[in-house]
Amino acid sequence: MAKIVKMEKVQLKNNPQIKEDLIQSFIFDDPSVLGLGDLSPIQREKVQPLGGRLDLLLADDDGTRYEVEVQLGATDPSHIIRTIEYWDTERKRYPQYDHCAVIVAEEITGRFMNVISLFNGAIPLIALQLTAYKQGDDISLAFTKVLDRVTIVNDEDEQYEATDRKYWEGRSTPKMLQNVDKIFDSVKEYASGYELKYNKFYIGMMKDGISKNFLMFRPKKNYLYIVYKGNENPEMVQKCEESGLDISYTPRWKEYSIQLSGFEEYLKHKELIDSLIKSSMEYFNISD
Repeated sequence: MAKIVKMEKVQLKNNPQIKEDLIQSFIFDDPSVLGLGDLSPIQREKVQPLGGRLDLLLADDDGTRYEVEVQLGATDPSHIIRTIEYWDTERKRYPQYDHCAVIVAEEITGRFMNVISLFNGAIPLIALQLTAYKQGDDISLAFTKVLDRVTIVNDEDEQYEATDRKYWEGRSTPKMLQNVDKIFDSVKEYASGYELKYNKFYIGMMKDGISKNFLMFRPKKNYLYIVYKGNENPEMVQKCEESGLDISYTPRWKEYSIQLSGFEEYLKHKELIDSLIKSSMEYFNISD
């Protein structure tokens, strides 16, 4: 019959057998121990351009990279600053990815929790407390999330109140809404069954009462944006720019935005724009 036993909690900072390098190796071999999902190891002790080494660089399948700094004992100001500096360096060098800083320490004090909390939201930051337990001659590690990442969301990720066409005719113009209608009617040639869903910050797509925003519209007074999702593709962006399309990409949201003067400009670039919308349908695994 199984027994419930009390484990002996131990400190690692001055432990002669367990060094920080061993902890790094333990995490790198199996990043799932952090409890942050199915992460893949990329590099240990990554040399930084301005000096220093990033303890661990991990990644998930959604395009997010995690810059992880490990400290035995209690966290301190230099540990916090170092973590943020490495995160900032990596995000500037590799803007095509989303980035998140991760602090791991045996003790995250109330004072430094307050300091870290000031950054959270402006800086995507996760704090994990590392606890070690002795089991015979072995050491067991547990990672507890004491501060979670606050994600800065974009408009379509928020559950804003639904609006109607009249709201958008006032925010844009009836004529620009007619341009949206014409483009949408054209898209229905290969995406049948969808209808427009009027939200506060964008006009999205809906099918069978369920939002499926592989395509969104943001009409203004004198022009409109058609917005779609996808992975970054510099060659495609260059092709659009060479054709005369005004296109931009936001890596954090994996969001492309094309500015159009109206339906006539859409018709001029219809073949190219339709191919981009279809790529967004593939990105969302949507088949008609």
